[in-house]
Amino acid sequence: MNEMSWVGRQEPFIDHPHVSALYHIMVGRYGGHSRSGAKKNEDGCLVWACEKADWEFAAILDAHHSAESAELIIKGLKGVKADLLKAIHLDVPESFKELETRILSFFRSAEFRNECQKVKGETACLLVFRKENYVWWLSIGDCVLYLFHPELAAFDQYQLNQRNFYEWIGKVNTFEKPVPCFSSGTRELRKGKTILLLATDGMIECPRAGYENAESVYQVIKQAENANASVHHLLKTVEENRGRDSATLIAWQIDCSVEGSEPSDGRIPPELREE
Repeated sequence: MNEMSWVGRQEPFIDHPHVSALYHIMVGRYGGHSRSGAKKNEDGCLVWACEKADWEFAAILDAHHSAESAELIIKGLKGVKADLLKAIHLDVPESFKELETRILSFFRSAEFRNECQKVKGETACLLVFRKENYVWWLSIGDCVLYLFHPELAAFDQYQLNQRNFYEWIGKVNTFEKPVPCFSSGTRELRKGKTILLLATDGMIECPRAGYENAESVYQVIKQAENANASVHHLLKTVEENRGRDSATLIAWQIDCSVEGSEPSDGRIPPELREE
């Protein structure tokens, strides 16, 4: 298994977009443009991946007021790593059910919630797990998970989760509410090439980049040679448009050999199918 983790105050990447590879996963980081007022990077990320591409687990975090909340979650996930890996290594579908149960138990634990009250600020948090021909996510806040595939793009479907504002983990913590607010889901992958992309709002809200429109992001993915080139292009555009906010991206390609679900009456027109 390969793994990496990072928070912005370790290396902020201000004025310098940086893309690195963890086996087949691309991690892009950019701290914003200093001429636009960027002074710090409060994003964070964590990636665990099987070398055989059997599965991937990734997290991105977009903190504010300080990076302490992002650091706390990364530290906490590492602390329960052995427990989460037990769930990840279960067979499908048990692995998805058990992983969500264990992650929610971690976030709801009294110990973790107490630690949250000691940090400065709070963070949006997006967790993603892919195994076989399925992908699961849990989202708190406004980070975005894209799933790009030609058959879905034909229906203008590019994004798996919706950005939700006023949700965080940290000093202000959704898991302190009587009813914690978050979104989660599981999707079946289509046969063929799929690109998964996780992004913080520094990419989405960059002025003049056009990436608030998910189709524009898809066009970059579609025209790029691979996930590496896609991430380079997206961050370069953010830099050229002097985006102020930090942008963190995680992207990888899945080549799925399993046929996805089809309607029983076969009404999807041929022109909407992947060639």
